[in-house]
Amino acid sequence: SMALVVVARNAVLFMVAWELMSVSSFFLVILDSDKRSVRRAGLIYLIAAHIGAAFLLVFFLLLGRHSGSLDFNSFNGAPQLTGLLFFLAMIGFGSKAGFMPLHVWLPEAHPAAPSHISALMSGVMIKIGIYGLFRALTFLGAPAYWWGVVLIGIGLVSGVIGVLFALSQSNLKRLLAYSSVENVGIIAIGMGIGVLGWSTHSTILMTFGFGGALLHVI
Repeated sequence: SMALVVVARNAVLFMVAWELMSVSSFFLVILDSDKRSVRRAGLIYLIAAHIGAAFLLVFFLLLGRHSGSLDFNSFNGAPQLTGLLFFLAMIGFGSKAGFMPLHVWLPEAHPAAPSHISALMSGVMIKIGIYGLFRALTFLGAPAYWWGVVLIGIGLVSGVIGVLFALSQSNLKRLLAYSSVENVGIIAIGMGIGVLGWSTHSTILMTFGFGGALLHVI
């Protein structure tokens, strides 16, 4: 399902793959469902995932209404709605990536899931949220300057608070979950710098910002 998300070139296929990713990972999180804490963690994750999906559904419907098609290559932004569309993408994809304060499911789901599942979710699945946000930026055309400021602000909050929470953990898997929050915060800072460069036509800022973000994803 994660592979299908990144190869989808149509909003309907993308949302189907996105839902498959969320639901299948929910069942993986609650693999040890005899424990009440595991069931609770799975429920928190499922609710967070579907709140994010609802924002993405509105995002794609507005883009599709403006362009007359749900194919990605037909999306050309909606000048009067770009601010709203950016907000919808930030919530929808940011909740999956684990940006603060949308990270609530991460420190719950990771300790509850088996270690190999936590590794897959932390190392790969939350980066699908980053991919989605990058993809959304390509749909909206030239970004506004404040988008970069917002991304940098969210990145700084996620990076600093994430690492502080990580340092205070005695549970290793919760520590790794907060480390993931800190990691996506650093990626968001890079994206924000890249967006600032894009909006001000600075090739150097774009190269270093987006390049740093993608390097950190890898």
